[in-house]
Amino acid sequence: MRVTKMHGLGNDYVYLRPEAELDWSALARQVSDRHFGVGSDGLILALPSDVADLRMRMFNADGSEAEMCGNGIRCLAKYAVEEGMVPSDIESVTIETLAGILTLQLFRANGSVAAARVDMGPPSFDPASLPAAVDGPGPVVDHPLEVDGMQLRLTLASMGNPHAIHWLDGDVDDFPLERIGPLVEHHPLFPNRTNFQVVQVVGRDHVRHRVWERGTGITLASGTSASAVCAAGRLTGRTGDAITDSLPGGDLHLSWDGRGSVFMTGPAARVFDADWHEAWS
Repeated sequence: MRVTKMHGLGNDYVYLRPEAELDWSALARQVSDRHFGVGSDGLILALPSDVADLRMRMFNADGSEAEMCGNGIRCLAKYAVEEGMVPSDIESVTIETLAGILTLQLFRANGSVAAARVDMGPPSFDPASLPAAVDGPGPVVDHPLEVDGMQLRLTLASMGNPHAIHWLDGDVDDFPLERIGPLVEHHPLFPNRTNFQVVQVVGRDHVRHRVWERGTGITLASGTSASAVCAAGRLTGRTGDAITDSLPGGDLHLSWDGRGSVFMTGPAARVFDADWHEAWS
């Protein structure tokens, strides 16, 4: 199989155009392995769609299928242009996902797609949409949760996939994310597991953010997480309408006016193309 490695701010995925139906969960686990495979945070399939320019399926490194990936979808738009799935001069692309149909505005540099602005859709603060085992319609703000002796206060948001956000008083780099992240992801509060964010507010227009991604672990960036942080920050009055979110892999630029869609802008990079020869059965 011909595969392509791409990344958005270091959040890296293997891309392919399927020619037959395979066990994609097993393949995702194989290609994601950073010693015996290609090495990635997951696998993304570029598929035809009856309702959009193309369709996205996304599998985490553990083989579980996710609704959407913000960094991954920007790279998918670049991939679709460069693979001839859409016209080379197209200015925007629609992509069908399990979180709905998303529209991406493309930005070019030296003739190739270098970045995209994604209409991520409106956030939801209804715990049933995550889902989360919390009574009432939401929003859920500063929900107390103790894990491994640490007291967390979570703001819950959905961007078509679930997010639990803990606001920090100190430096985001000092938080033991590798220890606390998997405990939050698998906590009974979240029947379908959750993505977990720790956020340091630098100012009304700037946050620093680290993420434990459901099904993958710590990643360098997450577009849906950044979108949830943008919406939750405005909801709770910690930030304004527009923010720069500084993640370990780089900066994303986001905005939410409190009513409609969250908009996210960030880069997309193609790393290499290769033939996958690993025995598969």
